Amino acid sequence: MTTLLPCYVLLDLETTGATPTQDRITEIGLIRYENGTEVGRWNTLINPEVSISPFIQRLTGITQGMVDHAPTFAQVCETLLQWLDQAVLCAHNVRFDYGFLKNEFKRIGVTFQKKLLCTVKLSQKLYPQHHSHSLNAIIERFQLICTQRHRAMGDTEMMAAFIEVAIREFGESIVQETVKTLLKQQATPTGLDHLDIHTIPETCGVYLFHGDSALLYVGKSISLRSRVFNHFQGDHRSAKEMRIAQEIKRVEYRITSGELGALLLESRLIKENQPIHNRQLRRERQLCAWQVSSNPSAKPLVTLINDSDIDWRAADNVYGTFKTKRQAVEVLNKLADEYGLCDKALGLEKGAGVCFAHQLKHCKGLCAGQESAESHWLRLLTALSHYKLLAWPYAGRIGIREHNPDYDITEIHVFDQWCHLGSVKDHQELAELSTHPCLDRDTYRYLLNFLNRKDVEVIVLHG
Repeated sequence: MTTLLPCYVLLDLETTGATPTQDRITEIGLIRYENGTEVGRWNTLINPEVSISPFIQRLTGITQGMVDHAPTFAQVCETLLQWLDQAVLCAHNVRFDYGFLKNEFKRIGVTFQKKLLCTVKLSQKLYPQHHSHSLNAIIERFQLICTQRHRAMGDTEMMAAFIEVAIREFGESIVQETVKTLLKQQATPTGLDHLDIHTIPETCGVYLFHGDSALLYVGKSISLRSRVFNHFQGDHRSAKEMRIAQEIKRVEYRITSGELGALLLESRLIKENQPIHNRQLRRERQLCAWQVSSNPSAKPLVTLINDSDIDWRAADNVYGTFKTKRQAVEVLNKLADEYGLCDKALGLEKGAGVCFAHQLKHCKGLCAGQESAESHWLRLLTALSHYKLLAWPYAGRIGIREHNPDYDITEIHVFDQWCHLGSVKDHQELAELSTHPCLDRDTYRYLLNFLNRKDVEVIVLHG
């Protein structure tokens, strides 16, 4: 009789897919152990209440007909909770199974929380000389006999067989100590070494998640280690986080002088490297904006201009910025409809007579002589006010100084006309910076926020 833990449950799930927030459980198989003795087994098919794809049916052997009359998860949840009561949940790549259980319980209004033990991590710790720790690799390595691969109870039995082999090879005490070490660690993806993440400092900076051959994700934080761990504590709630957890192999980090430095570095790295799972800060083409004429009777009242044409020292009546002409036109169309503006006056519609929007009673009648050009122009400015770009409030370049006391890092982030020219460690490096600003919408947003903060040190630079 071997005692791995006072009480644990080996569990495996079969599912309709790999995304716990969308896919559903089709089968549960588990074995419960108390004080080293197997006390029972439970295996049941689950009606996922969604269709099972032909690929999954071929992979698992679980057909639609097999589950159509099976109980739903809601109907078996109380039984499952009894089997798991006061037990450590143990599975092969436990984060996968745990994510599905968390989401299934969430759907029925139950909060589910368990201590976790991953047999992939256990295999990695005990057998570091081996490259693969998949269940297939373990079955082949130890020549285990599996009669029902990709069925819940069959895979659960393989986990039990692996643990027995490990105890025979290393002895009960070594395996127990390894398990205790794993239980003390925060849950991390199977491809990562916990110690590697533990060495990440709690300071400002940027982190990079790498897969086998591609950059997966870039993020920033004022507390790097905590932020990295947070990714993996909530991955059951997000399909993106789950995919990252499944693909990640290495974490890289870069310490910065402060929060603004982290924001700027994150933005640059994302635009330069195009990580697979970043969406918000992708590389931008030339931006554009609407410039409103100072003459209320001008036709058209608005002109689409590129960011390179904006005079940031006098950016009067400029509104944006937009990633594409299409986006700019869509916004203007929406505002015209909301504020009763004339499509012909805006240049959105050509031809003689009243605009089509007036016929639909969406235009208040500038084109029909029912309102003054001045009144219409003022309403246009009101409609666009949310998008107004601010003129550059300085005569030339400025610097924002940041200092990271933990690592004694000081940087001066240099800006001109809302554009980041670069970051330097001292004034001697200023001459090496670019003199050709390039507008970046994210930088504009970051800088606007920081200039409104009282704790920011702004340095007016000459030359």
